Amino acid sequence: MPPPTEIRLDRAARVLHVSFEDGTRYALPAEYLRVESPSAEVQGHHPGQKQTVAGRRHVGIIAVEPVGHYAVRLVFDDLHDTGIFSWDYLAELGGEQDRRWAGYLDALAARGLSRDPG
Repeated sequence: MPPPTEIRLDRAARVLHVSFEDGTRYALPAEYLRVESPSAEVQGHHPGQKQTVAGRRHVGIIAVEPVGHYAVRLVFDDLHDTGIFSWDYLAELGGEQDRRWAGYLDALAARGLSRDPG
């Protein structure tokens, strides 16, 4: 996957805007990126170990740091910073946003958890 043509953080809206050369554009909310972080803390070390991260409705992104020519590391204001978001993964998150978000909301409900902190 070629690198995005633009990665722009709207801190006030808590949204990461990602555009690709083919014209595809995504507006990825910080909360969505946080709960879908590619980190082992969220995804686990093996298939089927994914964690449902609750209480992140108001999370923001405080830094977007390049990682080589293939990814960015996002630093969230809850201090989570271990996920490396490759260009492929950002495109995947954008393309699957509706399905993944619905699955996340279902997982929260099934576990009696909330998007709200505390």
